[in-house]
Amino acid sequence: MVVRLAGIITPEIPRAGRSQGQKCSQGAKEYLDEVILNRVVEIKGYGLDQHDRVLGEVFLRGKNINHEMVRTGLAEVCRGKSPMSFDLEPYWKAEQKARTTGRGIWTLGEK
Repeated sequence: MVVRLAGIITPEIPRAGRSQGQKCSQGAKEYLDEVILNRVVEIKGYGLDQHDRVLGEVFLRGKNINHEMVRTGLAEVCRGKSPMSFDLEPYWKAEQKARTTGRGIWTLGEK
């Protein structure tokens, strides 16, 4: 099963033909690898995206990993349409705090 982290956008990692990814892309990937790779997680699903990936919030021992990514500045809130019944309010608050404290992708201020 492939899961798309609902409500957030993470920095693009390097791909073939590009010399480097976006700021903090490696940090975001390493964070996810360290926190959830090969672990049993709970996924709160919100349907499928256009590529048939599950849109979901990932939880590890009750901690919302999607929210943690935003809180630590390793992701930002998705500006597009969010899944029905998905509450972005805590995500907006976490992003604002990450911005004002200069965490992760916000270390150099607004992007």
